[in-house]
Amino acid sequence: MSAFHLQIVTPDGSFFDGEAERVIVRAIDGDICILPRHIPYVTALAMGEARVTVDGKVRRAAANGGMLAVTGDKVRIVASTFEWAEDIDKERAARARAAAEEQMKAAKDDKELQLAKAKLMRALTRLKVSE
Repeated sequence: MSAFHLQIVTPDGSFFDGEAERVIVRAIDGDICILPRHIPYVTALAMGEARVTVDGKVRRAAANGGMLAVTGDKVRIVASTFEWAEDIDKERAARARAAAEEQMKAAKDDKELQLAKAKLMRALTRLKVSE
């Protein structure tokens, strides 16, 4: 199967740099799939599960926001966070979920509620991907 060069970077640095056969990520308007020879494309990423196919094997990850750009035979993802399923600390994610639920209950205004909802969504995404 043909492949393309995939680079994933986060604020912590280079996360992945190599050949991939397919990438599925959550864009702000829904899931998208990038295959070799894709047209030039740029989109904002939302929070959700990502799937990267390398050497015929699918790796799942939790991704949180950022941008995706396709130019020629290169795909670059600049993500706020990107975490492989096997690296997710399930206990920590469960604690984050509980804390976010408590923050939602205690929210005093819409800003606090929206922040708590975002934290809950991130924790739920990490828990789903880690299973």
